[in-house]
Amino acid sequence: MNHTLDVKNLKTHYSSEEGKVKAVDGVSFAIGENQVFGLAGESGCGKSTLIRTIMRLIPKSAKVTAERLLFKEHDLLRVSDKFFREKILWQGISLVPQSAMNALNPVYRVGDQCTEAILAHTNVSKAKAVETVVKMFDAVGLQSGLMKAYPHEFSGGMRQRAMLAMSLVLSPELVVMDEPTTGLDVLVQERILRNLKEIRKNTKTSAAILLITHDISVIAGMSDRIGIMYAGKLMETADSMELFNEPYHPYTLGLKNAFPSIKALDRELISIPGSPPNLTHNIPGCLFYERCPFSIDVCRYEKPEEMEVLPNHFVQCHRTEHVMEFRKLAGEKKTWQFSK
Repeated sequence: MNHTLDVKNLKTHYSSEEGKVKAVDGVSFAIGENQVFGLAGESGCGKSTLIRTIMRLIPKSAKVTAERLLFKEHDLLRVSDKFFREKILWQGISLVPQSAMNALNPVYRVGDQCTEAILAHTNVSKAKAVETVVKMFDAVGLQSGLMKAYPHEFSGGMRQRAMLAMSLVLSPELVVMDEPTTGLDVLVQERILRNLKEIRKNTKTSAAILLITHDISVIAGMSDRIGIMYAGKLMETADSMELFNEPYHPYTLGLKNAFPSIKALDRELISIPGSPPNLTHNIPGCLFYERCPFSIDVCRYEKPEEMEVLPNHFVQCHRTEHVMEFRKLAGEKKTWQFSK
């Protein structure tokens, strides 16, 4: 498979008064052409830092290293800022940010903001740019007359659709979506996610999508592959259906317990005890050790290596051979009621 984005051992570390913050610490994944890769994890796990690293939005004080950080044939660690802005941003990689209201200029008509993105990166006429935006508004379910409206005249769902339209006007090869349904009611969330694949079909785009969320249920039916991120690392990565049907990592099992299922409406939701570790601390073992009901001594003192437990299914855990037992016990509330 040809990869649109290929990331190998990516690290983004910040300096702070407490010490080095390992916000992203050795993350590896790849996104194929026309593939949706979902990245899920708790707030503070490093998802947004990962996005900012890819989009080159992190401060100069941060240290970024990687064996590979490739967008198509371009090395994102080595291309100049000028080349990235002119040749990759919007045309190659576009971003739908977490807060659409904050992303849109409040005193600038929404249609003009979308048109500006085209004019800044291509040599087409303004009339052609407006024509493209009209078609894109129609594709995302917005009437063309709304191009003359200001952001405050849009509802939350409409602003998200406008940002999605803006991200697709130049037919990028990768669309990064950061918490696209945050702050929206469940009906609007469902509508946006349900229409996303249809929008891609209507716009005849083959763009790959990196879909970031803290809600694993958001990406359940949207993603081809899913990565579960915790404390700056990917704990488990697999094809979407396989990850839900055959999860291996205790953290993945815990996340599944925390969200309702239409197949078991009477099932009690179970939360994961404790909090993520302080990323300035030097933790010798598994980062999930303190919160894991299945951890043993080796988990505390030795970091687990990433292993391929099934074809293209990767896990960082010392105890994968006990997964059948873990799956059975993880659904019981008493399993997660422990202290260390």
